[in-house]
This record gives sequence, C-alpha cells and structure tokens, in this order.
Amino acid sequence: MTKTIITCAVTGNLTSKEMHPGLPVTPKEIAEAALGAADAGASIVHLHVRDPETTKGSMEFALYEEMVGRIRDKNQDVILNLTTGEGGRFVPSKDDPKIAGENSTLCRPELRVSHVEKLKPEICTLDLNTMWSGQAAVINTPDNLKIMAERIYAAGVMPEIEIFNSSDMHLLNHFVKEGVIKTPVMVQMVLGVRFGAVANTETMMFLKSQLPEGSIWSAFGIGRMEYPMLAQSYVLGGHVRVGMEDNLHIKKGELCRDNAQLVEKAVDILENLGGTVASPSDARKILGL
Repeated sequence: MTKTIITCAVTGNLTSKEMHPGLPVTPKEIAEAALGAADAGASIVHLHVRDPETTKGSMEFALYEEMVGRIRDKNQDVILNLTTGEGGRFVPSKDDPKIAGENSTLCRPELRVSHVEKLKPEICTLDLNTMWSGQAAVINTPDNLKIMAERIYAAGVMPEIEIFNSSDMHLLNHFVKEGVIKTPVMVQMVLGVRFGAVANTETMMFLKSQLPEGSIWSAFGIGRMEYPMLAQSYVLGGHVRVGMEDNLHIKKGELCRDNAQLVEKAVDILENLGGTVASPSDARKILGL
C-alpha cells in the first residue's frame, strides 16, 4: 500500500466561533493553524478565508494573499489547496423564491477561481455538487464547472474533485469522457453532510467502485464520523482528511485543542493500522504534481 496523504481542512465556512472559540478566522490565525497542522503531519492544507469582522466565509483576494504569504514565509514545503467553493450558495427569498435572499453568494464562475489564477497553488477544490446544504442551495451547473475547470488547468493547478453524492460521481465520469477533467483524477469523497452521501462503509465502497480508472482518492466523514471514516478510507486504499472545517471534537464531549491535535490523532490511527504517513514530497509524487 502506498503512503497515506493527510489533508487538513483548517477552517471552512460553516463552523463558527460559537461552536469552538479557538476556530481560526483571520488570515494570521488560519496561516498559523495550517503551519501547525503541517508540523503535525499534514502534507496538504485545505484553505478557506473568512471576513475577520463577521467571521463568515469570504472571497476577498487580499485575505487569500495575506494567508498564503504568511504560510509561505515559514513553510515552502506544505502543499496548498485553496477552495473554490465560495460563491456557489443560493438562499431563496421567502417572498419570491426565484430572487436571492440574504446570505446568497452565487456569482459568475470566473470570480470563484480568480484567486487561484493569481496565487497559483498546487491544488484547488472543484465541487461538483448541486444540493441543499444547511440553509442554502449549493448550485454548480455543468456549464459553470466547465468554465472553472478550464481556468484551473490553464493556471497550472490540479483540481481536487469534491464528491458529495452519487450524482456527482456520474457527472465526474461524464466530464472525464468529455475531456473536461483530465486523468488521473484527484477525488475527495465528502461523507456525512446532511442530504448528501451517508458516512458509512457501504457508501464509501460504492463510490470507490464508480471512480474513473486510475483515480487518486481520499474520503472523510463529518463530525463524529471523522475518525471512523478515516480508518475506513485507509483500509480501502484511500487517503484521508481531518480538520476543524469538518469536526471540532477530539473525542465525544471534548473540543479539540486545534487543527494540529486532529492531525496528530490521524497520524496515530494510521500508524497503528500499519500505515505510513506521506510527507509533502511523497504526496507530490503520488499526485504527479
């Protein structure tokens, strides 16, 4: 079995300070959390930015630029994976559902990848899901995804394809046949989001069976299923992800210290199962970066 890549998803856009007072939200806090996760064993850090005042997810380029700069000033080795998920949420207005209500962020696909084109990380996410999530509909139309994919590849960046349910996998295979997505594909299976794919063994095995040939894949569970799905992904030959975007507890009833602690536990589980954690150099070889 190949070495196992650990990705740490540092902050996301849905977890909140009310849920965990130590959640990183400023560029400085997110950068420091990413550096700590890298020191603990994560070879990839998956990064969002947040508005420092509202703490909500943001698309502000200056925040991305500051965060990436702070990480690169202290660590040139860890692989950066920037989100393109911001800008895809639609909240129907109560008075007229076809009109965007408060907290809608839906925008042109070019805006969702502009920070990737400027900063050129090695990896960025490309979410294929259109589904109900929290209090909003996430909308990723095939036409918009084609635009985003084309611009991501043109920037020399590898897209990590985010799969939230079986329909996303059908779309991925369609895109591969059309040449929209290049092979080998890097896939991240998201399990346990409400109304998405269930976080259990049967679901992970099914999604694995539908992967395009030669895919490099990873899977993770939301909340309390983070570590059970980590172990399951490893056993099935996949890579793994942890982090405060997905889960805020180190064990039942106990908040984690920080992202680094979540990574440390992931390292312990993988090594106890007989695995070897990939370094950033190992991860680049596995992914063909």
